[in-house]
Amino acid sequence: MTTTEPPRDGHAAAERLASRSMRILIVEDEPAIADFVERGLRAEGHAVEVAYDGPDGERRALESEIDLLVLDRMLPGKDGLAVLRAIREAKPAMPVIVLTARAEVADRVEGLDAGATDYLVKPFAFEELAARVRAHLRTPVQSRATELAAAGISMDLLSREVSRDGTPVHLSAKEFDLLAHFLRHPNQVLSREQLLSAVWGYDFDPQTNIVEVYVGYLRRKLSLPGRPAPIDTLRSVGYRLTDR
Repeated sequence: MTTTEPPRDGHAAAERLASRSMRILIVEDEPAIADFVERGLRAEGHAVEVAYDGPDGERRALESEIDLLVLDRMLPGKDGLAVLRAIREAKPAMPVIVLTARAEVADRVEGLDAGATDYLVKPFAFEELAARVRAHLRTPVQSRATELAAAGISMDLLSREVSRDGTPVHLSAKEFDLLAHFLRHPNQVLSREQLLSAVWGYDFDPQTNIVEVYVGYLRRKLSLPGRPAPIDTLRSVGYRLTDR
């Protein structure tokens, strides 16, 4: 599936991550790919489980304490997106990386709309998957709760209700996702490329201004009399939600 092998000796990686080893579930029906990913993630220091069909994967994801899910899109027994939707209802904040051989933009959009946190097209290098896993597991602990809060903004991930200083804020689905990413990383500078990857999940034309447009939408909706929206622009660097 790829010419890049997972690390053969994960001792150093395991030592680096031992203090925060995470529980990861892989749901993949192709044994070679499942083994490839499992060996690599174990070498990174994580505790890994594998399920080989949709129903078993859904059951394990819902019944076990899992920190992150790696989910194949096409599974026997139950389609991966159907599994994803069921998981999202019960665990709305759990990171889910969807693996697929379908690279069309429409397919990626469908997966993201179903609740995928990230999307990776086969074949892929293990290093890329490992980097995405690390990025999602660096998310603060509060991101696995059902509520996010910073800068006077409160967000309920279950009801999808948002308020600032008690004033309701009505957001579109993509505005909600963008604000959630800011709330998970308060006071951190997020580049345009990071926001594209995390919120839209796939590469747009490098000249696109979609991030700028949606940041503008958020600023207008979060602004209150005497209190501008707490999203700063750092010229040529990115954006930051300032918890002020």
